[in-house]
Amino acid sequence: MIKRYYYKYLSDFTAFLTPAGEESKCRVISDKLGYVEDIQAFLENLKAELPADGRVIITQYSALWEPALRLASHLGLRTGPIEQNWLSLQDLKNFSYLAGLETVKSGSKMILPVYIPGIAEILNTFIAAIWPFSKLGFFHYVVLRKPEPRVLQAKSNMPSISIIVPARNEAGTIEKISTGLPVLGKYTEIIFLEGNSTDNTYEEIERVVGLLDGDKKRRILCAKQDGKGKGDAVRKGFEMATGDILAIYDADMTVPIDEVRKFYEAIVTNKGDFINGSRLVYPLEKDSMRVLNFFGNKFFSLAFTWILGQPLKDTLCGTKVLWRSDYEKIKHGRKFFGDFDPFGDFDLLFGAAKLNLKIVDLPIHYKQRIYGTTNISRWKHGWLLLRMTVFAAGKLKFL
Repeated sequence: MIKRYYYKYLSDFTAFLTPAGEESKCRVISDKLGYVEDIQAFLENLKAELPADGRVIITQYSALWEPALRLASHLGLRTGPIEQNWLSLQDLKNFSYLAGLETVKSGSKMILPVYIPGIAEILNTFIAAIWPFSKLGFFHYVVLRKPEPRVLQAKSNMPSISIIVPARNEAGTIEKISTGLPVLGKYTEIIFLEGNSTDNTYEEIERVVGLLDGDKKRRILCAKQDGKGKGDAVRKGFEMATGDILAIYDADMTVPIDEVRKFYEAIVTNKGDFINGSRLVYPLEKDSMRVLNFFGNKFFSLAFTWILGQPLKDTLCGTKVLWRSDYEKIKHGRKFFGDFDPFGDFDLLFGAAKLNLKIVDLPIHYKQRIYGTTNISRWKHGWLLLRMTVFAAGKLKFL
């Protein structure tokens, strides 16, 4: 009775963890490590045959449930050997680390292994996702990746980068961005997306494009976005991009331009698959962030850490970097979430989490804007962010 319901639930959950179209790159190991004599060697062999961008998904009975499972076996409610390796979540992570695999996300699921109509759905879908009940899961899971740098199928070992710069009423920063962004890899491509400005932003972009025309290492492109909002601009910019790596940089220059180099170095050395800027580590420059915005950012960072299953200190920093190939997967899987995000940040974060990409915070120094005024409305956009948080929880957490 336990076995039938458990394996149906487990099958659905591992299917959710396996990104659509990536099945051939994923290795799913369900409840096998309990019977493996040398777990470290088993995982080392698994790593050796794993593709560079592949993932290992492991599920295993929780050691916390050992007494209950022993009792169930004696009562005939569970079949299979009783004696096995009873592993904690920390054991799974530690064995993986010793085998040279890196944990992307982990947790525990299912607190009622017996199917009781109505009650099982409530307990296993909602209650099991909330602390402290999330610590009582019937089984643990870990998603693992290889930490080695990716090998590009290209002549040069230094991948190119396309930096998307959404710009609305930012005429005063365009030339500074164009000449100040570091030249990285084979070439750096800067793509300005102008969005319904009331000043001369687009004319300034065109002037700078002409000024830097002919620069082989620094390509400057521009376009007017078709719709409204930063998300629309980012998606159009990504479609125009030709670089191996895609980046977003806000035209207000609140992130120092020389710190973009750190994002590039972090992703090419495979510190993560998705490098997310964090403004909430270093002291903030005076007047760079209002007090209410600061506490709002803190709240959303805690909420998204819980939802995405990965530590995330700042969800709203505009600087984000990912591989072009991973963005194509996010775009392909966008129908899972739908067209919901006018900012562009959350569409990428949710998609990255669904693909089991390793999201890594990179602390930056956050400065006061040097030109114009913010395009963000704290109340209107704050309410929208809260709605997106609830939406994400329904899609990624309450399963």
